[in-house]
Amino acid sequence: MAIRPSNFLAEVQRKKQEDDESSLLSRYEVPLVTVDIVLFTVEHNQLKVLLIQRKNAPFVNMWAIPGGFIHADETLEEAASRRLFEETNVNNIYLKQFASFGEPNRDPRCRVITVAYYALVSANKLTLEAHANAQDIRWYSMNDLPELAFDHAKVIQRALSDLRRHVQSTPLAFQLLPEKFTLTELQRVYELILDKPLDKRNFRKKMLATQLLVETAETKMDGFHRPAQLYAFLQNESHSPEALANTAMLADEASSATSQQLADLLA
Repeated sequence: MAIRPSNFLAEVQRKKQEDDESSLLSRYEVPLVTVDIVLFTVEHNQLKVLLIQRKNAPFVNMWAIPGGFIHADETLEEAASRRLFEETNVNNIYLKQFASFGEPNRDPRCRVITVAYYALVSANKLTLEAHANAQDIRWYSMNDLPELAFDHAKVIQRALSDLRRHVQSTPLAFQLLPEKFTLTELQRVYELILDKPLDKRNFRKKMLATQLLVETAETKMDGFHRPAQLYAFLQNESHSPEALANTAMLADEASSATSQQLADLLA
C-alpha cells in the first residue's frame, strides 16, 4: 500500500529507528531523494517556466517547480514523469536530466538530495491542471519570477544554462514550436533562449542548410507583409552530424557583436 505524502517522512524515520543499531548503515544519516522538473515554453514572445503554488508545508502558498519524493521501486526517470503528471497533468514528454542538488539545508524537514530534469514544450499542446501538492499552476516569464520555495531559483537558472549549451549542438529548440512554423518564429525561439539577437539573413541561410527543415505547402500571414512560408521539423534518424554541427554554429552567432564577426565564425 502506498504511503500518503503527509506520513512519508514519519514512516521513513520509523523504519530507520527499527534498524539494527549495530549495522554499518545505521551509523549514517540516510538522505531522502526527490526529483524536480523545470518545464520551459515560449508564450506571448517570452521564455516561460511552469510553476506550481504549494498546498502543503514547508513553503505553503509559495511557488515552486513540480517535483517530489521518489518511490523505492521506480527509477529516477519514472519518478520525474510521475510527479510531473500528478501535479500538472503533463505527460509523455522527453525529460533531460541535467544536475543534482544536495546542499545540507536545502529542505528544512531533513536532508534531501534532488535530481533535476528539464523539458521544452509548446504551450498550445498542453492542458494544465493543478493536482496533488499544487493548489494553482501557471506559466511565469523568466524575467519576472516570484520568490521561489527551496533552492528552486538556483535549479531554474542551472537548467537555463544547460539549455543554452545544448541548443548549440542539438535541435532542442524545435520542441518549443507548433508543428508548423515560420523562420521568424524559429529565430525568435533561439533569441529568447540565448537572450541575444541573431542576424536574420545568416540565421535563415544556415538554418535552411542544416537539412532539419521541410518546407510545407502552407503559408501564414505575418502582419501586413506578404504571407510567410511555413516549415516543419524533419523528424527522422538520418540527420547527419554535419547538420547538427551547422545548428551549433548557428546558435554561436549570439556571441558575435557584428556582421563581420558572424561571417568569420560561419566561414
